[in-house]
Amino acid sequence: MDLVIRDARVIDGTATPSYRADVAVRDGRIAEIHPEHAPGPRPTAARTLDADGLALSPGFVDMHAHSDLALLRDPDHSAKAAQGVTLEVLGQDGLSYAPVDDRTLAEVRRSITGWNGDGSDIDFDWRTVGEYLDRLDRNFGGRGIAVNAAYLIPQGTVRMYAVGWDDRPATDAELTRMKQLVAQSMAEGAVGMSSGLTYTPGMYADDAELTELCRVVAGHGGYYCPHHRSYGAGALEAYEEMVRLTRTAGCALHLAHATMNFGVNEGKAPELLALLDRALDTGADISLDTYPYTPGCTTLVAMLPSWASEGGPESVLSRLADGPTAARIRHAMEVVGADGCHGVPIEWDRIEISGVSVPGLGEYVGRTVAESARLRGEEPWVTARRLLLDDRLGTTILQHVGHEDNVRQIMRHRVHTGGSDGILQGDKPHPRAYGTFPQYLGRYARELGILTLEECVAHLTSRPAARLRLADRGQVLEGYRADLVLFDPSTVAAGSTFDEPRTLPFGIPHVLIDGRFVIEDGKRTQVLAGRAVRSAPRG
Repeated sequence: MDLVIRDARVIDGTATPSYRADVAVRDGRIAEIHPEHAPGPRPTAARTLDADGLALSPGFVDMHAHSDLALLRDPDHSAKAAQGVTLEVLGQDGLSYAPVDDRTLAEVRRSITGWNGDGSDIDFDWRTVGEYLDRLDRNFGGRGIAVNAAYLIPQGTVRMYAVGWDDRPATDAELTRMKQLVAQSMAEGAVGMSSGLTYTPGMYADDAELTELCRVVAGHGGYYCPHHRSYGAGALEAYEEMVRLTRTAGCALHLAHATMNFGVNEGKAPELLALLDRALDTGADISLDTYPYTPGCTTLVAMLPSWASEGGPESVLSRLADGPTAARIRHAMEVVGADGCHGVPIEWDRIEISGVSVPGLGEYVGRTVAESARLRGEEPWVTARRLLLDDRLGTTILQHVGHEDNVRQIMRHRVHTGGSDGILQGDKPHPRAYGTFPQYLGRYARELGILTLEECVAHLTSRPAARLRLADRGQVLEGYRADLVLFDPSTVAAGSTFDEPRTLPFGIPHVLIDGRFVIEDGKRTQVLAGRAVRSAPRG
């Protein structure tokens, strides 16, 4: 054996009771599990790691990650590796960097600067999904990437490519082109398709268009992962729409960051869970992910009404610069409730600036829009409009609109998985980017008892692996890949806070990918064991 992990408390990912065992690794896989008091000799190896007092679990799967460029620019990537994340699912919320042509690439880079930076430090030498996955494998001189990565086809990018930024139904020829792009991308290794149905231009797609694309995804064994049309006013209807649409298409459904936010949804988690249970009990294939925090995180421009974003980023800036048009935008946001803000009139005292693209605007970071406006002696809209224009739409925000009771109830559900939704950009990012998985293990399992430790690990490992159709990941099982986490159940905790969001977690001394230490004795090694994880062939 290459390695024996001796006397670990094995939490195998199935939610069954943990047990004490030696776990041996050879050639990147779990070669032997020898439970305590089992007959026969204990395994030996070139290296033995004493794990007495530590739990050994499968590596955690981040079902909602925004590391699409971070994995290419940062070989360390401790934001995820130090949490025990061994696989991230990229291409989220309908906007990412493949498939594209030159025009679409330029537009999508502008659109999600707030999520991933402008990409000026990246050589965008790919255009297709297959080429992007190949790039992950050959990054850093062929050494690979920090953690494994799977990819969802971004439906908004596909629509941008085939239709553009027009708010209208796709023509038959455009729909055919989108279906071709989705089919090609699935064949090249994507695991499914995402949407951002409060983001332009993906939100311009009607249900008929989405259903046709989902049929293509289903034909390749993938799943649909929508950020649906509302997490505020009309949230339950938006969830129901996605359930109905995917059942019509015969496509598996994975609900992204499945929250119930804003004042209109306080205490309504049981209604969402009842809706899902009815669908599951009648044969629907549904899963969901959440992050264990109440605030959300997105871009400031995403709060605008969708009509203000038609035509793309330059059109948005032109409308904001025009006084009468800007007044219409303000009315939609503050009085009516813009679709970009989930149909709820915006509360500027709940919108905290977390990052800016232009360094000279750093004074806004860490304050709500309302606070900055008071300091300037002006109305919040005036401050927000100026910031959008001066920052060229690159501003990220924390949106303090969640409810703790909803978070706790949803994370207990039988199809729940974990996803950080971690945006790594900005001076003051959401702490979920660095803390989601130890927050589940420490606060919600150990301290609050919302889940047992065994249940919690299952939510973060075998359940997402099943959704991704990964036949050899997600459990501590002989023959499975040695993507493993060793953590101290008594001390594991998120180090990141809203004040210090980039602090690494506590109590996770070792993380292995393919049997190689990426975290050893609490420190990041120089190992790049991550690779692109492509979808399994159908059948």
